[in-house]
Amino acid sequence: MTSRATLPHPDQAEIAIVGAGAVGLAAALACAADGWQVTVFGRPVAPRDGRTVALLDGSWRMLTELGLLSALDDKAAPLAVMRLVDDTGSLFRQPPVEFYASELGLDAFGWNVENTDLVAVLAEFVAANPNIRTVPHMVSVLEADSDAVRISGAEFKPLRARLVIGADGRQSRVREAAGITTRDWRYPQTALTAILGHRRDHRETSTEFHTRSGPCTLVPLPGRRSSLVWMLEPKEAERIAALDDARFARSVEMQTHSLLGAMTVEGARGRVPMGGLSVTRFGANRMALIGEAAHVFPPIGAQGLNLGLRDVAALRRVLQEADDPGREAVIAAYDSARQTDVRLRTGAVDALNRTLLTDLLPADLMRGAGLLALSQIGPLRRIVMRQGLAGGMAN
Repeated sequence: MTSRATLPHPDQAEIAIVGAGAVGLAAALACAADGWQVTVFGRPVAPRDGRTVALLDGSWRMLTELGLLSALDDKAAPLAVMRLVDDTGSLFRQPPVEFYASELGLDAFGWNVENTDLVAVLAEFVAANPNIRTVPHMVSVLEADSDAVRISGAEFKPLRARLVIGADGRQSRVREAAGITTRDWRYPQTALTAILGHRRDHRETSTEFHTRSGPCTLVPLPGRRSSLVWMLEPKEAERIAALDDARFARSVEMQTHSLLGAMTVEGARGRVPMGGLSVTRFGANRMALIGEAAHVFPPIGAQGLNLGLRDVAALRRVLQEADDPGREAVIAAYDSARQTDVRLRTGAVDALNRTLLTDLLPADLMRGAGLLALSQIGPLRRIVMRQGLAGGMAN
């Protein structure tokens, strides 16, 4: 750990993080671990709406290095097998393809945990860290000059920070203040989320059914429980979301071909319109973007939050040798580090999702050929698995 300055004056900060979701809180802990004095703006709240995150191996190791393992271990389930099922009805439909973590010498590809549990654990560690102070209020205005960014809001005194990290989501105020433009798009899909109990053991296997409306995915949780992400055409999603819990669970069981037997809904359910977002730059004017302030895409392949944690790891690396965390060279190095990785993954997820939404024979043929190759060619399987895990690699 690098030894840095003592806690700044209350109206100053070395690093300010706007946004107290999982990525923002992880960034605070990572920066504080390297000796930076950090101020976090926002309330760490994640509603219970059935959403979980599959923390891939590298992301799990990153959180373990930050000391969170004992607090997360009993809340997470390992993902030892990932299964892809072509359920599109295509003429070129292939048998299911299964990927085993053991093929890469791993016990698991990652660990699945409820969003609300992850945020609660991160918030607890942030509150206990002497290098982090929290301001549980919304930021209204950010104004950058050559030396710092002035942060103000209705419920706190203005503060100047040498670096502002935007972890404030799709409608990011930090991104707007930095003058960073975006490309924004929508899909004709809505994702339904839920936690389900089921009669059969999931055997630490995540199963993704590829349907004409998008993936329907069951991801293991501790015990005989799994999380659901079911992407549907919006009107159909509205119809199914309106069902009572018993009929909803039966609909999920039918969609997943009774893979895990009879199901019951446990807790609240969610409904999320699907869309995507990409940025022209990942930082400017003493501001850097991470998580959904920088990239948004459908929940395919467990890339979303993992890519946000990869942002954190990249920013942490460029900050480790910096005296001034917000200087232009630091921001430029972070932007360079994220451009290729994020664009390739955003493009791959977007392309896969769009091929599922079309019934054109060439798209079906390509997808079927791809699944066949993955099932038959061992070296290709391992390359694909390693590339998928790279979205969660923290080192």
